[in-house]
Amino acid sequence: MYNELSSEGSQAVALLVREELARRRLSRQWLADQAKVSLSTLEKALAGSRPFTLATVVRLEDALGTSLRGPRPSAEPAGHAAPDSMGAYVRPAVQWLEGTYLTLRPSFSEQGAIFAYLTSIAWDEAKGHLVFSEASRTDSEYEQKGFVSFPNLSGTIYLVTIFEGQYRIAILNRPVGKGAISGILLTLAAGEGAQLTPAAVPLALLPTASRTDAEVGVIREGDHCYAEYRECVDRITQRGYARFPA
Repeated sequence: MYNELSSEGSQAVALLVREELARRRLSRQWLADQAKVSLSTLEKALAGSRPFTLATVVRLEDALGTSLRGPRPSAEPAGHAAPDSMGAYVRPAVQWLEGTYLTLRPSFSEQGAIFAYLTSIAWDEAKGHLVFSEASRTDSEYEQKGFVSFPNLSGTIYLVTIFEGQYRIAILNRPVGKGAISGILLTLAAGEGAQLTPAAVPLALLPTASRTDAEVGVIREGDHCYAEYRECVDRITQRGYARFPA
């Protein structure tokens, strides 16, 4: 049609729309409703399966209150938006998540103990999305690394490892007091013999930027940081940050 944008123009608009939605934490359904376009039309245009029309772009601009045509000084370069499968976020919207975190969960090997290690989250320029990696684990052969999914619809953070068909996922809420992030770890724990058993445990991530005394390893009752670590893990269920129905 005569008022359809070129392929390059549609791609540029799609990138800017995804950036605005991610930066403002808005859903695509919200934008479709405000712009009075169908969600299906918006989804297809953002995915590149159909071009934007000029009329649609004008409606989107009115809904967002910003221009989607022409160069913008603040626009992220092409390739700086995560894939749609990870939430289509852009770095400015998730930069607050970057950093190193003291990571706490119940120990699988010692009842009552807390297992502590470090998790780093950073932007991978080559891949165009956030990645994470673990360090300082006493069982270093099991240190994980993978990608970060951050869908706008729920605002939930996922740390995902995929290795030879195996998945390991941390499902996390947005930060609360002092930047603490709480959620659930879904993984495999050592079972009988060489058997691996599916396991789900509370998981807490605490920013290390203001800490100089973070201990890692298996933290047992009587260790000087045990009470603090235990409280961080216990409050996940006590405050309803995650649910483990009986």
